[in-house]
Amino acid sequence: MFCTQCGQENPPNAQFCSACGARMGAAPQAPAAATSVTGESSGLGTVPDEVRYAGFWYRALALLIDWVLVTILALVIVMPLAFIMGASMAGSSDMHTIEAAGQGLGNLLGIIISWLYYTIFESSEWQATPGKRMLGLRVTDLDGQRIGFGRANARYWSKILSALILMIGYLMAAFTRRKQALHDLIASTLVLKR
Repeated sequence: MFCTQCGQENPPNAQFCSACGARMGAAPQAPAAATSVTGESSGLGTVPDEVRYAGFWYRALALLIDWVLVTILALVIVMPLAFIMGASMAGSSDMHTIEAAGQGLGNLLGIIISWLYYTIFESSEWQATPGKRMLGLRVTDLDGQRIGFGRANARYWSKILSALILMIGYLMAAFTRRKQALHDLIASTLVLKR
């Protein structure tokens, strides 16, 4: 199937052009069971809602909410473990060794908790972290479909690059046509507003 806007060849079941993001021509669908691009049943047959890309400020607020939630979750998990580890090392090590071990444990568990939080939630049925879900956002592939765990991983680890270049990778969401940050471009994902 070719895009009527730019001429790019796309898979037959694509809802959006992979090159320009334009809606593809209407594909035959079963009446009464049609689902809109935003994932909600329209109840009106094949009348899909228009796609709405999540803007920079919605995404920034969702990131702030998720950061708070991940921090609370990490504290709830890491603090008891660090206390147990410190108590077990109390008689055999000096204070600096205990502090360094506690800090290392906290850093390692913080990375693992954050990674699992984002990848599991974004590849789940929700298609969003709790912060994104609160704001009516969801992460999809370029065809508006749910992403898998592998693509969620690619998106998560690509955020390191987005942050390393002075957060410019995140700021790209304010200026790209489909509101994609650098990590979205790398992982071929979109963030849509319901």
